Amino acid sequence: MQYNYNAIEQKWRKKWDENPINTASANKKNYYCLDMFPYPSGNGLHVGHWRGYVLSDVWSRYQILHGHHILHPMGWDAFGLPAENYAISKKVHPAVATEENISNFKRQLQEISAIYNWDKEINTTDPNYYKWTQWIFLKMFEKGLAYEKEMPINWCPSCKTGLANEEVKDGECDRCGEVVTKKNLRQWMLKITEYAERLLNDLDGLDWSDKVKKMQSDWIGKSYGAEIDFKVDGLDEEIKVFTTRPDTLFGSTFMVLAPEHELVSKLVTDDKKAEVEKYVFDASTKSSVDRMTDKEKTGVFLGRSAVNPLNNELLPIYISDYVLADYGTGAIMCVPAHDERDFEFAKKFELPIVPVISKDGEVAELEEAFTEEGVMVNSGEFDGLKSSEAKVKIPSYLEEKGIGKKTVNYKLRDWVFSRQRYWGEPIPVVHCKKCGVVGVKEEDLPITLPEVESYEPTGTGESPLAGIEEWVNTSCPKCDGPAKRETNTMPQWAGSSWYFLRYPNPHNDKELISQEDMKNWLPVDMYVGGIEHAVLHLLYARFYTKFLYDIGVVDFEEPFKRLFNQGMVTKDGAKMSKSKGNVVSPDELVQNYGCDSLRMYELFIGPPELDSEWDDRGIEGVHRFLNKLWRLVTTNSPVEATKEMERTRHQLIYNITQRMESFSLNTVVSGFMEYTNKLTDIQKQAGGLDTETLKALITLLAPFVPHISEELWEIIGETKSVFEQEWSKYDADKMKEDEIEIVVQISGKMAGKVKVAVDAEGDFIINAAKDAISAKLEGKTIIKEIYVKGRLVNIVAK
Repeated sequence: MQYNYNAIEQKWRKKWDENPINTASANKKNYYCLDMFPYPSGNGLHVGHWRGYVLSDVWSRYQILHGHHILHPMGWDAFGLPAENYAISKKVHPAVATEENISNFKRQLQEISAIYNWDKEINTTDPNYYKWTQWIFLKMFEKGLAYEKEMPINWCPSCKTGLANEEVKDGECDRCGEVVTKKNLRQWMLKITEYAERLLNDLDGLDWSDKVKKMQSDWIGKSYGAEIDFKVDGLDEEIKVFTTRPDTLFGSTFMVLAPEHELVSKLVTDDKKAEVEKYVFDASTKSSVDRMTDKEKTGVFLGRSAVNPLNNELLPIYISDYVLADYGTGAIMCVPAHDERDFEFAKKFELPIVPVISKDGEVAELEEAFTEEGVMVNSGEFDGLKSSEAKVKIPSYLEEKGIGKKTVNYKLRDWVFSRQRYWGEPIPVVHCKKCGVVGVKEEDLPITLPEVESYEPTGTGESPLAGIEEWVNTSCPKCDGPAKRETNTMPQWAGSSWYFLRYPNPHNDKELISQEDMKNWLPVDMYVGGIEHAVLHLLYARFYTKFLYDIGVVDFEEPFKRLFNQGMVTKDGAKMSKSKGNVVSPDELVQNYGCDSLRMYELFIGPPELDSEWDDRGIEGVHRFLNKLWRLVTTNSPVEATKEMERTRHQLIYNITQRMESFSLNTVVSGFMEYTNKLTDIQKQAGGLDTETLKALITLLAPFVPHISEELWEIIGETKSVFEQEWSKYDADKMKEDEIEIVVQISGKMAGKVKVAVDAEGDFIINAAKDAISAKLEGKTIIKEIYVKGRLVNIVAK
């Protein structure tokens, strides 16, 4: 019998369609396994995408064999910049492009033979779905978590829209690669900072990798310090500063404000105004990353000074683009003796450098900033204290004097939530001259996008929706007077921040999720997706879940019990992309080698959590392995189990199970190869294998290569699906070897090996070893006999 993978895979796909293997029953527990749903791009799936989807399907099938009923849904994250930019490039409407792309994605996903619940499919652009995205926004608006603010935001000149901080990577737009600038715009914001402490603290209880938890913790960026008020000399104004180094306050010799700081226009003197305005404009054209990484420090003196509250020294006030308006208070006290950036700035502008911490308590001129712990100097009554002690005492002193307070700061900023584009969820509020900003009535949801011919971004800072008067002009839900709809749309993240809650029943038109569905399925048991979403999507999803918990929609605060982030598949050392010309399509590989071969190779190429290099030749080895497996089973003549067969079977089950549970799926595949070779040798020696051993092997293989496993299961005489089996169990006692192999040495040099019973005594083993090498001992005098238990015998002889 030949291994005809095409016929076998078609046969079993048809059978699974007719008789689904994932069914509910009273004695099955529910298990929710979820992929991070894809944006349906026009490029379709490549083998890098397959890796994550195969991984989650293997895990889902593994859970089926453990008696679970699986929810393993799929949907489409189809709103947002990528979809709209693609549609613009193809000169079609985003809805049309999205529908075509989804159709292609579904075709490719079905070739994986993943057991998706297609009856639970969702699409974030479906009004029946985004009705609830808008409902969540309304609830946030009611609770004061959604608010408007005019502020300098990241602006992509190519996408012609604002970007959240998280969407800017290395100073460039994460979507198109254009250098990001700053633009002052009216924005909708979500107050995610209200949840900073909970988002940070609740990381401890998550079954997530330390790497991802650290990435989230670093992004939230909690720091302890003090808020200090500096009076402006000659004006009735104060500058508030947050510092993590209050111990260095005596060494502050100047201050720097962000160019966007609200006090700049009030503090600048007339003779400095033109210079300052030019600097502010130039800074607005640079990205935050560029500003932070520029090697040369630039700045302009405002013409005024602040007063150091501890020693009353005057501190000249500058603006510089290395200070950002959205971190801390947008103003810093500068201590050049103990901060590298401040040191560079002070050197350039010839400002005083006053050391207040010394390694040994002696004051010396500094060639560079001293940033270590030490002893306080030039610090009045705090001289002689360790700087670590001063960090605690000085904030208390500031509070006593009423010039500052101990405080906690977060790097996390409120979420810029509006986009000046067409293809997104309309924000469900109206602007009324009489009532202000008013949320629409819940019964009027969803507020749908109008049909338009032109949806290209305007570039002016206004959405294309602003020009559609018949859609914009409406009535106020509160006073019934004339009002205008909000024309900014939500970001792509809006629909993906809660989608996992909708899958259990996407057709529920009465509520976001019913209590019954929530208790049956949520939170998600296993969430699988790329590490690139470790900060953005996961942080937003956790924020949304905590908010929905607070308003009583769900009864849990964390959405994903267990998280697994798979690494990328690279080609020629780079991430696969159409622009690099290194994309490998799965379509031809499925045609030439079959779905099972590709599934297994995707998991064999390396540890699933790490990036792995694609090698076109590698799949041939996996395909040869499946042919070997096919021959092992189809040519077998069943025999009674020998002790060796039984022992090998239980060792196989043990090793595969341990590797599965630790998610070491590449070593699971290598384990299958190793044990198939071993079983082939045993089969040759014994004239066949026992049926129980073959059943165990096929059951273990089934999650990885389901088609060939079902076929082999049928060939050995089974009439039901292999997925109606239980995952094979091992018996530790039956795994034990009867014999062990002992190395025999003469004076420390290898002389041979001998097999002995596991429970043999040391004297017996030494005698057996001497018998095994007796010829080599002829003519020698034995001086000493050494036995290292279970490992070797060393005969010292002359």
